[in-house]
Amino acid sequence: MRNEGPFIVEWVTWYRMLGFTDIVIVTNNCADRSPELLDALQAAGWVHHLRRNIAAGLSITPRKLIAAKRHPAVRSAQWLMVCDVDEFLVIHKGDGLIGDLIDTSGGDPAFLGMSINWKVFGTDGRATFEDTPVHQQFVHGCGVEHGSSRFVKSIFRKPRWFASLAEHGPQGLDLGRARQIWGAPGMVWVNSAGKLIDNWRPDGPYLRALSAARTTHKVAQINHYMLRSAESYSLKRLTKSPVSLRRRYTKWYFDRANSGDQIDASAFRHADSFADLFAQAMALPDVARLHQLCCADHIRLICEKAGTKPELDPRYQHHLEAAQTNPA
Repeated sequence: MRNEGPFIVEWVTWYRMLGFTDIVIVTNNCADRSPELLDALQAAGWVHHLRRNIAAGLSITPRKLIAAKRHPAVRSAQWLMVCDVDEFLVIHKGDGLIGDLIDTSGGDPAFLGMSINWKVFGTDGRATFEDTPVHQQFVHGCGVEHGSSRFVKSIFRKPRWFASLAEHGPQGLDLGRARQIWGAPGMVWVNSAGKLIDNWRPDGPYLRALSAARTTHKVAQINHYMLRSAESYSLKRLTKSPVSLRRRYTKWYFDRANSGDQIDASAFRHADSFADLFAQAMALPDVARLHQLCCADHIRLICEKAGTKPELDPRYQHHLEAAQTNPA
């Protein structure tokens, strides 16, 4: 994460609500107070926070994932998923919790990994940043026929069997270390509907996307809020990708992500349980104060990029004052 302060508490709450037990977050060269916020969440036992400031000109994502893979919580994980702060796993099966999607009981699993398709959401016409849950602001997403929906995030077992972690899943399965035969019981890869991913194995080329025939949102999806508000997106506009270091956030990128017209409010099913747990998170020592300061920092960065003064934005003053009412 870099400069994602306003969105951290929501995202952490979401994954704890789903049933994830450990959340490892790597920050890089932040210009907001998100590292301090993550330190407060770490002190409360809600996350593990690693600071890895990558030198300019070096690719960020591979280095942050190397650091994460070395963390004890990752090395010992029964199941692992790599995802970003704008990605929310939404499960339609059962109660919508992680145990409804995969068997977390410790019994014999049916597969080594599962790839879950994106569902990209646009701005919903929202021009300005608001300090309300992202997953409750945006409801227009792209259907399965949209090209972006073929991209995936993966949840998988035994991270130590793989040579490395990557954005969309692991790379380099070591079958010798695993002492397993690919295709044996429990040694297959599936989509979120449990359908076998044919003609692929994780000791081969890296899996970023599924075929159109295996792309599905029926059982689960990754709600990918690629843009959020137009104002928040402005901070990314014309910046470089942390993976490729190429200019990625162009008008084409924005228009493509903003083209979904399918109404999907399935994330709202957790509104009550999310609100309860979010309130617990905000009541942790120093979390509410630092969250408000991160919101102020977000407004400041937006204003600086637009060439305006944050002191003239009433939202900036509001968040600073709110931080003062929530002492450390």
